[in-house]
Order: sequence, then C-alpha cells, then structure tokens
Amino acid sequence: MDTIDGMRTFAAVAAEESFTAGARRLGISTKLASKYVRQLEERLGAQLLHRTTRSVTLTDTGRAYFTRCQPLLDQFDELEGLVQDKQSELAGLIRITAPTGFGSTHLVEALRPFQLENPRVEIELNLSDHHVSVIEQGFDLAIRFGALSDSVLVARKILDMRIVCVASPEYLAEHGRPQDPAALATHNCLLQATGDSSDHWVFRKEGRDVTVAVGGNFRANSPMAVARMAAGGLGIGRIPLYTAQPLIDTGQLQALFEDAEVESIGLYAVYPPGRHLTARIRTLIEHLRTELT
Repeated sequence: MDTIDGMRTFAAVAAEESFTAGARRLGISTKLASKYVRQLEERLGAQLLHRTTRSVTLTDTGRAYFTRCQPLLDQFDELEGLVQDKQSELAGLIRITAPTGFGSTHLVEALRPFQLENPRVEIELNLSDHHVSVIEQGFDLAIRFGALSDSVLVARKILDMRIVCVASPEYLAEHGRPQDPAALATHNCLLQATGDSSDHWVFRKEGRDVTVAVGGNFRANSPMAVARMAAGGLGIGRIPLYTAQPLIDTGQLQALFEDAEVESIGLYAVYPPGRHLTARIRTLIEHLRTELT
C-alpha cells in the first residue's frame, strides 16, 4: 500500500464517517478501503478509528492525524497537478462511460483527435444506455445528457443540444404535415421514455410556452430507436438533434416546427466530488467542449 493511498482513504472514511461512503467517494471497494486503513494504522502503530457495526468515529489520535493529513493531501494534489500541467506530454488512463448512441458516434469522433495528439493517454470507453454508477464502478468521467439525478456528482456543461420533431416524407405525404404543434394530438407520436414528460411536448408560440399532450403506439428508451421508427414512416418523433441529423441529411427525416422549438438538452461531463482532476482529464473536458460545439 502506498502511504498516500492510505492517507487518502483514511481521510475519506473519516470525513464520511463510513467505510462504504468513503470508498464510494474514492471509487474503490469497501473491502479495499478497510484494508488500506488497517495497513496505515499498522504502519503508524496507532488506532485511528473506532469501528462498530453501525458507525465509524475518530480516536483522539485519529482526529489529530486527520487534522494534519488533509492539508498534506491537498498540497500533494496541487503539486501533482502542477507537475502534470508542465509535462510536455499527457499520459495515463481515463475511464469514461457514455450513452451508446452518442458515445459510438459523436463522442468517438471527438476523442479521435485527442488521442492522436496525446498517444500516451489510454481511454477506456464503456457505452451503456443504462444508468451507470460513476463512483461505485470507478469511472473518471461520465458523459451524460439531461438533468442530473445524482446531486452528489460534479457536472460541467459541454453544450446544449436541440430537441427536434421529425417525421419521414412518406408519413407526411400520407397523413399531412402538421402546421401547428397542437395538431400533434391527431398524429401517431413516437415517445422517448426517458422522463415523466415524455408524453407532453413543450413548444414556444407567440412568446410563450405551450404544452401539447401526445400519444402513440411506440415508446422506447433510446432516441435512435425513435429515429429509426420515424424514418420508417410510423409516426412523428421528438429526439436530440445529434440522433436525427444523419437521417435528415439523407432525406429520410424532415424537421418540423423549427421556429417553435423551446427545449434543449444539456450534455455534461460528470465526475465524482472531491476527486482531483488530473491534467489529462481537465484537458479532455476542455477538448470536448471545443470539439463538440
């Protein structure tokens, strides 16, 4: 065990008053956190924590040690960051999780020039349409759309993505092109089941927001699934622009109500709180903000 790792683990457990919460903060297992603290205590020859089945509290020695080790950890992080900032070449691993559709297309395209410029940086990209626990699964960074449900995490906005209504030329030819959002009530609408408002679409009309109740015979948790069904002529979908744009470019989809769009969806870089962002992660976040906007 590295002494810094032991100090960092002890500080996290002490701050959270819990091995489980402290381990979660650091992105390691509870078992490993317990091992690190035990080894630190053996190294120091002193008990730092009182442990019971219900609580973790500091001993007098542990309280004194915690008071002094936390500033040292902060200084170590600052020193490490300073050295990394001055390195001519970034290096090391970045573990990222992202949604499948966006991650396999736009994100990969944005990561490519970053890795060409920084060949010693290793990127491990995990794509999933399910919510992934950044802390418990040890990711350095998550790329996420929409409002963040986990308020514990730190988020930096990368961009705002338009949400567009789309339909195929074939569907519009058969069912007519709606001229007003209110007409959606008479159309088969394809729903993206990602929130409580999936069946209420908001538009801006004459300077005010108008909510339209919609419904249809298809619902999916993937915007790409909605896009494909819309391109197949099943109905009208409402999806992020990044999903619709390739199909719009090929003429398979047409955008509706562009002058009445009101909503956008935020794209965020998300990371655990209290974690020092290395130069490579900070540089990657700034790269994504530039590359994706």
